[in-house]
Amino acid sequence: MKRRKQLSFVISALAVPLTLFVLVRVVPIFETLRLSLFKWDIISRNKPFIGLANFQELAGDPLFLEALRNTTIIAFGVLALTIPLALGLAALIQYRFGSALAGFYETSLFIPHIVSLVPAAMAWKWVFDAQLGPLNAFLGLFGMPAQAWLFDPVWSIVCIIVLCSWQALGYAVLIFLIGLRNIPVSLYEAARLDGATAWECFRHISVPQLRPVTLYVSVVTMIAAFNIYGQAFVLASDSQGAPGKLVRVLVLDMLENSFRNYRVGYAAAEAVVLLAIVLLLTAGQFVFFRDKAARR
Repeated sequence: MKRRKQLSFVISALAVPLTLFVLVRVVPIFETLRLSLFKWDIISRNKPFIGLANFQELAGDPLFLEALRNTTIIAFGVLALTIPLALGLAALIQYRFGSALAGFYETSLFIPHIVSLVPAAMAWKWVFDAQLGPLNAFLGLFGMPAQAWLFDPVWSIVCIIVLCSWQALGYAVLIFLIGLRNIPVSLYEAARLDGATAWECFRHISVPQLRPVTLYVSVVTMIAAFNIYGQAFVLASDSQGAPGKLVRVLVLDMLENSFRNYRVGYAAAEAVVLLAIVLLLTAGQFVFFRDKAARR
């Protein structure tokens, strides 16, 4: 009787949040899958079932392929920049800077993660400004010519990677710090008794022990990077101010197809492709870290 009461309490306590989760998260996913199989036009009453025609059209759409390429480059660029830098900063805070100022460093690094996206992007747009930006002013001190960072497609992608990494860095550092503080001190003491240096302790103890944390941080960072929109919308504007034209990303392409071209079914197909890519890459990361753990 007591176990039944406990089970009833647990079910009743979880009923409301689980219902909200299903309504807000699960139902929209299945609705998007359904819409991707229709020629769903907002202004038309006729919404015929077309099967996989939207996906076939995506394969030959140059704008979609450009958006997919740019988004993939940005996502892997953010991942490659954020993870090593966050791990290094976390190790410095934990082992070099001392616990007295650890809170200050953690807060300073985490602030960009909670700053509103649009003001942050506008500030970085000023930093990368070709004429008034402090970055070009700094380069000018060394005799280097000014660069039109936000007017070149390649440099624009680099600027977006820097902005996204700057925003994601603080959260990643905090998660790595939690992982470092949960590694048993006895492991380091035993390694030092065997004559291991600080770098060897970090490489052979910290990094392997942080594998689950690294997996979590890499998955979260990659998912957020594949869903970027505001950064490209604000930062990569063309000379006439049209947002996101120099760097087209998947979410921007979906929004344009939905609300400018009224092709909701086509945009839903893009969302399904994005979901499939994220799921495949996430599964690949799980396999990669599991294989490395098995080899050890």
